[in-house]
Amino acid sequence: MATKLIPIEATLRAKAGKGAARATRRAGLVPAVIYGAKKDAVLIAIDPRIIMRELHKPGWRSHVYEVKAGDVSERVLMRDMQFHPVSDAPIHVDYQRLAPGHKVHVEVAVHIEGEEVSPGIKRGGVLNVVRHTIEVTADPENIPEIFTADVSALDINDNVRWDDLKGTEGVTPTNQTPNFVIATVAPPTIDVEETEAAAPEAAEEEKK
Repeated sequence: MATKLIPIEATLRAKAGKGAARATRRAGLVPAVIYGAKKDAVLIAIDPRIIMRELHKPGWRSHVYEVKAGDVSERVLMRDMQFHPVSDAPIHVDYQRLAPGHKVHVEVAVHIEGEEVSPGIKRGGVLNVVRHTIEVTADPENIPEIFTADVSALDINDNVRWDDLKGTEGVTPTNQTPNFVIATVAPPTIDVEETEAAAPEAAEEEKK
């Protein structure tokens, strides 16, 4: 499974430091840095609309971006994001450079499918997603976009585990627990207030 690349257009920044970063923001762009793989850091600036577009996509932490700025082209992961404390607008982004053959840790989102036909859910069971994301070690050329958990066959008290997921080929979970649980179908919940209200009535009925 080849890693899907998402292109991002950026511009190069000549200077580092707070003053240069503020100047970049005044120009309507977000300062960012590409680091890692034993190479010098590259300073770039990105349109904030591009960043927000990617943040609104599910599973962005495992998306691989191909950033192009001038004569620079790098494959990266979006690692850290700083936001303005009032406006919540992005004010700085850290990208980790990917190097072929050097595995990386990524968080991959879990997609649930089959809820509408699950026997347990149809009988009133409640789907409990234990892990919405899973951290794994993967080769940069084989980073999955999502893992898929199929709950269509689950009855009450059944579960989906790591070995049941789709899309895990070639990656290793960092969780050391063997075949850990991803999602379960729990028994129907009982309204506590209704139960307490019914208790005195049941007691009276027994006295008759």
